[in-house]
Amino acid sequence: MTRVVLIHGIAQQVRGPETLLADWYPALSDGAALAGGARLDRNEVSMAFYGDLFRLAGHRGLGQPELDAFDVQDGLECSLLLQWWASAAEQEARVAGPSAATRLRTPLLVQRALDALSHSAFFSGLSERAMIGSARQVRRYFTEPQVRAAVQERLARLVTRDTKVIVAHSLGTVVAYEALCAHSDWPDLTLITLGSPLAVRSLVFERLAPLPTGGRARWPAPVKRWTNIADAGDVVALTKELAPSFGARIRDLLVHNGAKAHDVSPYLTARETGMAIADALRDGG
Repeated sequence: MTRVVLIHGIAQQVRGPETLLADWYPALSDGAALAGGARLDRNEVSMAFYGDLFRLAGHRGLGQPELDAFDVQDGLECSLLLQWWASAAEQEARVAGPSAATRLRTPLLVQRALDALSHSAFFSGLSERAMIGSARQVRRYFTEPQVRAAVQERLARLVTRDTKVIVAHSLGTVVAYEALCAHSDWPDLTLITLGSPLAVRSLVFERLAPLPTGGRARWPAPVKRWTNIADAGDVVALTKELAPSFGARIRDLLVHNGAKAHDVSPYLTARETGMAIADALRDGG
């Protein structure tokens, strides 16, 4: 019986639902314990996994060709990398900012962004290929309808009459929002969004389905309660408060996740997350 459905964000293409759940479940349990909530059995929690939809196919060559700045597509891919760079530079003194870089040709500007992001807490240890791949997953979700539909279907297949809570992280918050808007027949649910980019203008907000009107997004009909949790230093959740864009019923909360501000584990272990889950399960949705 799945009472809580989890959905992940970008860069999980070589993982799987059980390996991810093995990481998420202990952190989820810790958050619940801090909040004084009842412990969830593992069989009450399911992972909506879609990372394999972005996994590259094997081929006869010696490894996959490396991506570099010249492979970054104009538009959303480029804009995401530049915005992540600007945000990381604001939050971290060790990340060089993009000042006086606007006259560079696009590949050179993107290369500067990749070089700077490699020193950020969020992207530390990742190759240029991995950073570009992360931006590419976001671009593909928004521009390839078959990918978008397949990702949302992974969530939809797990939501049943027993489901009380959806906990979504990063790009998964976009997937959860759009799926909830598309399924008005789903039972009353609590939505908990962690490190969400939903309200980021120009990059995400105006690309949502259904399209926002008059600067406001539609409220997803099945959502009885919505808690949005963000770290002030999260470079992906550039707009920390969702209520101004999605409705005053949203409870926006700030937490402190330490150096890895966007990582899901500290979001899950936060008392605020545990309390939101506990309240939903106690009240029945």
